[in-house]
Amino acid sequence: MKFHSTRKSTPSIYFSESLLMGLAPDGGLLIPDHFPDFSKSDMAQLALASFQDIAKMIAKSFTEDDLLHNKIDKICDEAFNFPVPLKTLRNDTAFLELYHGPTCAFKDIGARFLASAISQLQSEKKQSLTVLVATSGDTGSAVASAFYKKPFVDVIVLYPHGKISPRQEIQLTCWGENIESFAVQGDFDDCQRMVKQAFLDPWWKTNKNLISANSISVGRILPQTFYYAWASLKYFNETGNKPGFIIPSGNLGNATACLWAKKMGFPIREVVMSTNANHSVLDYALTGVFHPHATLTTLANAMDVGNPSNIERILDFSPDHQEFKNEVKVLSVNDRQIKDTIQNGQKNWGEVFCPHTATAVFVREQLKTPHWIIVATAHPAKFESIVEPLICRTVRIPKALEQILDRPTFKKIIPADLESLKQEII
Repeated sequence: MKFHSTRKSTPSIYFSESLLMGLAPDGGLLIPDHFPDFSKSDMAQLALASFQDIAKMIAKSFTEDDLLHNKIDKICDEAFNFPVPLKTLRNDTAFLELYHGPTCAFKDIGARFLASAISQLQSEKKQSLTVLVATSGDTGSAVASAFYKKPFVDVIVLYPHGKISPRQEIQLTCWGENIESFAVQGDFDDCQRMVKQAFLDPWWKTNKNLISANSISVGRILPQTFYYAWASLKYFNETGNKPGFIIPSGNLGNATACLWAKKMGFPIREVVMSTNANHSVLDYALTGVFHPHATLTTLANAMDVGNPSNIERILDFSPDHQEFKNEVKVLSVNDRQIKDTIQNGQKNWGEVFCPHTATAVFVREQLKTPHWIIVATAHPAKFESIVEPLICRTVRIPKALEQILDRPTFKKIIPADLESLKQEII
């Protein structure tokens, strides 16, 4: 199994090479040369496997003849040491809780797999690397936690100043050691632009040996396919029906992973993206023309993306507009609807939702067809300033998050340009 660029001008490389590359040299995103086909497997037997077992099976299929193939079991055991529950809410709806990792967001799954894989490579190479990551909220904290004190790896986190929740900012800035966080005077798209520029800049390539931990890295996307495969198998085995997934979507990495899992033959009926007021993907679904736009600030801040990177992977996957519409539905949810969904969550579903998960719940309430899995991306305690006034009570803080929030914080504020960042780290 090898990977090539969406822009087609980069030679195919193995998985371990792709982890050390991040963005392809031609500026494209890496995608598999082909997808393994699990459709002929015994789905009933696979449904009895644990999340970790499914993860190992898929990861091994993408690392044949790769340096990491014989280390996949160790990587998965180290990365996935927390539960990934699939909980039934009603007879025709389930809730995939992806927030039981150390930073209480779904990004822990991809970040911990990536960090463990990089550590396995570095244990032999002993070569210094710099992880450069842009975050609209949860990615940076998951990456910081996953790489904290890892040998031979430094992490630089860029996040939009004043545009994330207070608890998210603490999680980004509390590490020290090999983690350095910068509050960028701009929005997430500015942070993402700076990361992409760095990967194409000779100084950064020569002096920092960059790798990516954003969802531009195939090492982040691949592990996200694991939970879609596992949850669809479990739901299909328990109900006899293929589920659809409703996915809170910003930079589109999570939705890309679901499409990849469906392509591999796992029992996924359809994919629905719930977006916030940032409408570039919705506009494409309606018109067939993709135009990035300036980022709008919403309550679901981790989804505040006007120019999502992974649209490139999705359009490579479904280059024809009609094909895209056959594969994906896109529905937009505004702040008022997010608030109403959170406010009525306990009454309607018996749950408290973060603003991002609330977009998916709102979409579920609009759909008449049965058999859906709502993808719950973050614990509501990360967004207490939004959630608690709406539900009129405090949200219990998970122990893992509480330990992080007690740490001292460190940050620097910089303009939204790569040269400013360079001057800070020279």
